[in-house]
Formats: sequence, C-alpha cells, structure tokens
Amino acid sequence: MTPFGARLRVLRAIRGETLKHLAEALQVSAAYLSALEHGKRGSPSAGLVHQVNEYFGLIWDDADDLSRLARLSNPRVTVNTAGLAPDQTALANRIAQTIHRLPPETVAALHAVLDTAAQQAKPRRATARAGIRQR
Repeated sequence: MTPFGARLRVLRAIRGETLKHLAEALQVSAAYLSALEHGKRGSPSAGLVHQVNEYFGLIWDDADDLSRLARLSNPRVTVNTAGLAPDQTALANRIAQTIHRLPPETVAALHAVLDTAAQQAKPRRATARAGIRQR
C-alpha cells in the first residue's frame, strides 16, 4: 500500500464511503481506486488529488499533505545514481535490497534522518564546471 492509498482508505472509512461511490463521484473506475489504495498503480495525477481534496473538503495543510503523499506514492521507484559518489550508489542499492525486511521503527528512523538532512541542506547552485544540474 502507498502513503496516498492508505490516506485515501482512511478518508473513505471516516466518511463511510464505498469505493464504488467515490469512484463514481471522481469519474474514475472503482478498479483504479482500488489499485491506487493497494499500491498497484503509480502516483495519482495532480488533477485526481485535487478532486479528492475537494470531495472530502480538505483544505490548507490537509490538502497539502495529501498532495505530498501522492508525490511519495510511486510503488516502482527508480534511483539514478549516475554521477554520484560510490557510497551513494551503494546506499541506494542496499536500501533497494533490504527495504522489505526493515522494521517500522527503522523506517521511521530513516525518515527522521532524511527530514533532518533536508532541513539542513543549503540550496545548490548550478555549476557548469562541476557538471551539477540545479533541480
């Protein structure tokens, strides 16, 4: 299950919505919503996330949070480590090989490390000489 799928399921449960009724309201198939909830489909489009926000009356932080979860909900992640340091490539490979065995508390700890690193990171500048591309 993806983060977006889990949140969608909770929203439906709170409101007592069936998959079929929500699918009709959003003009998508119930099979598609089910696949989103179970992590069998990629991240939903921004348009669908907007529709879900409107349907459930989510605003401000709740709407932003659902959009963030949608961006983090691709069940088939590809990491391109070309041009990165060997230890970065090794880390990406180790995570890919062991993610299914990590206990929830370890996953939470890794999220905390990444959140802290993101807050401490300074914006990168494009440098043609170093071959770094600004994102």
